Amino acid sequence: MADEDDDYMSDAFLKQIPDVRPGVPMVKREKEAMKKEALHKEKNAQNRQKSYKEQERESRETALQSSISSQNKGFALLQKMGYKAGQGLGKQGAGRVEPVPLNIKTDRGGIGMEELKKRKADEELQNYRRKVQMKQQGEKKSIEDFRVRKRTEREERQTQGDLRRSQRACEQLDSQKGITVPRDVWYWPEALKEEEEELVEEEAKAEGSDDEEELTVSSWHSHCEEDALRGKHLFCYLSCCFLMFELD
Repeated sequence: MADEDDDYMSDAFLKQIPDVRPGVPMVKREKEAMKKEALHKEKNAQNRQKSYKEQERESRETALQSSISSQNKGFALLQKMGYKAGQGLGKQGAGRVEPVPLNIKTDRGGIGMEELKKRKADEELQNYRRKVQMKQQGEKKSIEDFRVRKRTEREERQTQGDLRRSQRACEQLDSQKGITVPRDVWYWPEALKEEEEELVEEEAKAEGSDDEEELTVSSWHSHCEEDALRGKHLFCYLSCCFLMFELD
């Protein structure tokens, strides 16, 4: 018997109940309330007295939108001079047709203050752009100077290495011929121990040289050394290859 009875708590039983909500009377009441509110706002707007500024603005806009009457003495004088309503200014009539618009100031700034502020802002913008451009040019120049300095240091180290190798070769060849005194002081390497010489070479490779005059002197010594080797000992220096030709 219990299974055949209806379950009053189930959704199937609730769906069978018709929907009898009073929707139409609710909509009517809302419409009436909205109508009353609109009438109330309209009455308030009509009863509210406009301020002096609002009245002045409305009267000004009305006057600007209406054209000058022909009864105006100034306009009548213009007509006698040949002016016609709607005609542009100038001999060809291609000038201004509408009057110059009014620009009423609402702040306390003096006349020309807006133009002054605009001009100062433009000047500040131009100065900022100029500074940015100068900074970029300075950075570019610094990078180029760095590259030139590194290239100079590399050339100096290479020239110093070539000079030292040429000095050793010249000393060795002079010794083979029984020469005990070099032609010039810098033709032979200085009398340093091997440890000290290696230390000097390592320091030269690590630090390099920033003096252009020293680079010029080293290059000149290297060229003179090579000329002496070729002319005196028939010695040819090619990168890492040393060739000596013995004549019969």
